Amino acid sequence: MKPSLQERLEQDPQHAINLSPLIDVVFILLIFFIVTTVFIKETGVKVDKPVAMTAQKLENELILLAITPSGEVVYDHSNIGVSGVRSTVSALLMVQERPVVIQADRKVTTDLLVRVMDEAKLGGAKSISIGTVEAR
Repeated sequence: MKPSLQERLEQDPQHAINLSPLIDVVFILLIFFIVTTVFIKETGVKVDKPVAMTAQKLENELILLAITPSGEVVYDHSNIGVSGVRSTVSALLMVQERPVVIQADRKVTTDLLVRVMDEAKLGGAKSISIGTVEAR
């Protein structure tokens, strides 16, 4: 006697692709890339930095301050002004010791740059650098 359709379907082995291992590998790769990604802090403003023949690259763990041509002192997209440099630097140095880099526009006066450097030193900075562009 000929088996019914239901009996024939039950007898055929099920052919399916198991996606669980593929999903596991994708999640492991995603976690790997998230963990190994380096996030670079920016000041949030564009300054025209001067060119220096002795420019060097520093590590990513630093305090980055910017001075705009109009005289604003910026940290992490916020205008902190000269008066806010000391408190900002001291609070950041309490968490972790790191160098301070000042990105000053080439039109900024030396007086303003020195005032920002003094405030950073008074805030506890042991190393202060001025951000420049490498000469080519």
